[in-house]
Amino acid sequence: MPAVRLLAPPLVALAFVLAGPARAAEGMWLPSQAPQLAAELRRAGLRLPPERLADLASAPLSAVVSLGGCSGSFVSPEGLVATNHHCVLGSLQFNATPARNLLRDGFLARTRAEELPAAPGTRVFVLEALEDVTAGMTAGITPRLVGAERIQRLEANRKALVAACETSPGVRCEVRPYFGGRQYWRQRMLEILDVRLVYAPADGIGNFGGDVDNWQWPRHTGDFAFYRAYVGPDGRPAPFAATNVPYRPRAFLKVARGDLKEGDFVVVAGFPGLTERLRTAAEAEGWFGRILPRQQRMLADFSALIDREARTEAERIAYAAIKAGADNIAKKIAGQLEMAHRLDLVARKRQAEARLKEWAAGSRHRRPHAMALANFDALTPQALAAEEARLVHQVLQRAQLLQAARTLYRWANERLRPDADREPGFQDRDRQAIVDRLSLVDRRYVPRIDRAILEQALAEVATLPEAQRNTALEAKIAEIGLDRLYAETRLADRAERLAWLDRPVADFMASDDPFIQLAVAAHAQDLALEARRKELDGRIDAARTARMEAVMAHAAAEGRRLYPDANGSLRFTFGHVAGRPERQDGAWAAFTTGPEILAKDRGAEPFASPPALLTALRAGDWACCASPTLGTLPVNFLSSTDITNGNSGSAVLDAHGELVGLAFDGTIEGMLSDWWFDEALTRTIAVDARYLRFVLEKVEGARELLEELGLAQPARRASASSRSSATPTTVKGTARITPSGPMSRPKATSEKMVSAGGRSASRL
Repeated sequence: MPAVRLLAPPLVALAFVLAGPARAAEGMWLPSQAPQLAAELRRAGLRLPPERLADLASAPLSAVVSLGGCSGSFVSPEGLVATNHHCVLGSLQFNATPARNLLRDGFLARTRAEELPAAPGTRVFVLEALEDVTAGMTAGITPRLVGAERIQRLEANRKALVAACETSPGVRCEVRPYFGGRQYWRQRMLEILDVRLVYAPADGIGNFGGDVDNWQWPRHTGDFAFYRAYVGPDGRPAPFAATNVPYRPRAFLKVARGDLKEGDFVVVAGFPGLTERLRTAAEAEGWFGRILPRQQRMLADFSALIDREARTEAERIAYAAIKAGADNIAKKIAGQLEMAHRLDLVARKRQAEARLKEWAAGSRHRRPHAMALANFDALTPQALAAEEARLVHQVLQRAQLLQAARTLYRWANERLRPDADREPGFQDRDRQAIVDRLSLVDRRYVPRIDRAILEQALAEVATLPEAQRNTALEAKIAEIGLDRLYAETRLADRAERLAWLDRPVADFMASDDPFIQLAVAAHAQDLALEARRKELDGRIDAARTARMEAVMAHAAAEGRRLYPDANGSLRFTFGHVAGRPERQDGAWAAFTTGPEILAKDRGAEPFASPPALLTALRAGDWACCASPTLGTLPVNFLSSTDITNGNSGSAVLDAHGELVGLAFDGTIEGMLSDWWFDEALTRTIAVDARYLRFVLEKVEGARELLEELGLAQPARRASASSRSSATPTTVKGTARITPSGPMSRPKATSEKMVSAGGRSASRL
């Protein structure tokens, strides 16, 4: 049985320490932990000083950014951000029309003036500081404070910590829990508001293989794209304006010019979303026995509805990003369910918990831990029922006008209270995010389709027990009728939607708009259901925190290390470029190659490459970008690193901290890693930076981008010592990492080369 080896803070000091040797492939580490992992990093192959991975003021990690659901990295001093193609899909969709189908054809801005505004709500978050705020978050929290009062205290503490951090315009702060609330860290980020689309390849490159290849290997997908971050002339974040200028990052990543090959050390740096490795066996049984199968079925039904109802190209464009997201998650869950059954996840977790419970009952001073474990187990059935109900209620949010109306009415009610007393998500700091969500409706809404979505959602919610439903909302919908709802509403108009943000509660009460009437009718029961959830959440939070004390004490007693589950904060993971030789149906090569695209192309979706790519591949003119080791053009590669959703677009760095690829997927066999990490099964799929260069140079002729990336002209080879030594220089008041020697370049290769194996990838 593979051990779940994590990193935990000591129970008193709550500071991360190491309790044993690290396994390079497993672990999503905080930057501050890099010095403690120094020996392991060096043995694995890191050539940078390990302390550099803890420095948020210089490359490489200071160049890594969050896109609020995806990851990215600065790759030029002019604010250019590299990320995945599927991470810019929403911006492609928002700017696409049937006459200019950017989803199908891609987009390239050859000048700054041609760059397109990203979809509303698109952000680049630049991490400036990461601080332990456990003392501030737990102030006033006692064992007697449970239920809703505990949640209210935690929310008040969090809002105070955020307010104390957000003292400058353009700064966004977040406080996140680690180890079930045993520790809290605050992220201070620069929130860049003006984000523009620079480049995304055609769908036949950026999404080659489509959903067929998603979460599969071998993979041949050019899943990369570029945004640019802009700020006001004063260098501070500002809304879109013609006078804005490219943001000057403190540091940016160089694209590597050496030969990445199997066995090479790599680091993946990004903002992984959520993992559940610290969940109990009973929680896993509930999720995999009931909740995840239901979620997978609901997503599949939703996708099928869009397929059925989107009848024109304009309608398919409107729902393209929404459908792609549903399909991606549905396929991932299907893989998780299969692997949980194959590996007997629940039995593995029960075995680990049996050791924990035996230890907790073993002596008098451990008995409080045994009680904590029993208390949490007793709450688990209620927690699972609430989580399932919450998941089902979320399907109503797919009906965009209903969601808009409820958000608007909640905003009007929250504005009656002082800002510090409002619910999270409805403070003044959240207003622009609400405006952005309301604005997105313009390009992602078709009345007939939205109505069908609402009907499907209502049927799903009706399967819940009456006590878990908003019966007032259901009754009002029945009274008005769906025909009137969509025929008489004015919320489909953007100006009308946004105007409601500044209207008082009385105007809502008097409105004759049927969707506004729905929001008013539902509000009281919404609040009542929310209050009940908070009461249970507070009890679960207290129980989980106490349980984690036992888990960490047991790990320390056994000399094991614990690391926190992913929670959207900056992490790094390290491993090696590695295939999979153990497969019964054939070994997995570590790389896929350009010639394999020609063999895989069918001329029809999802295996339809653009003619320009096929021509370039048939010409075999890839000397600019080939691997001397492979003897051909690499496309995607596998590594033994530890990632999850949110890592999409994460920088893959070599031993010298240079960019060798962008992570975009895992394999279906490794999808269970969100719950249980198995080094033999888990692999990360990345697009190779050499394929990125090949597409830009030979397919797009994007010389401006190549020059900005430092790839337009070959450079003289650099020695290993010169590559690893870097000195900071100044660019308009910001630090940039500049190599002290010239960059290396690949050895000369022939124009005709032989394929060296195959692979495929999937999106995170």
